[in-house]
Amino acid sequence: GEPASQQANRRNGATRKVLKGNDGAVPIDIPRDREGSFEPELIQKGQTRIDGMDDKIIGLYAAGLSTRDIRAHLEEVYGLKVSADLVSRVTDAVLEEVSDWQNRALEPVYPIVFLDALRVKIRDAESRQVKNKAVYVALGVTAEGEREVLGLWIAANEGAKFWLSIMNNLCNR
Repeated sequence: GEPASQQANRRNGATRKVLKGNDGAVPIDIPRDREGSFEPELIQKGQTRIDGMDDKIIGLYAAGLSTRDIRAHLEEVYGLKVSADLVSRVTDAVLEEVSDWQNRALEPVYPIVFLDALRVKIRDAESRQVKNKAVYVALGVTAEGEREVLGLWIAANEGAKFWLSIMNNLCNR
């Protein structure tokens, strides 16, 4: 035969991958080639989850479940064994998005701004106990009449000092 450097690229078997999705774990075979240049179109290299699973993890996290509880739920309901690292990566990505949203630049002027605080039951991250907390909400109305949530903040209770810090935060953004 020809030297390896002159041969055309060829198929070289397949690699087994397990996709985790809404309907459980599904094993699939991903074709390989000798040069390693084959790029699958539907399931990308390194992808192990399909749409919807991250939403389920986020929903369970928002409901106050711990990483361990989320893993147990996914295994019990969907037959999926996911690592604590995966759950943490998904929830950390959401927390980063929330932080970016909370610190985003605002319009220079909102002709109308509504401020309110709601008392809601929230699971405390450290103690794991459900406690009543104040959720501060700032809602702005643009010159075009569009309503926009300017921010959400959580505190143990409602108070003038916290409102002042919110107003300063809004002015600085």
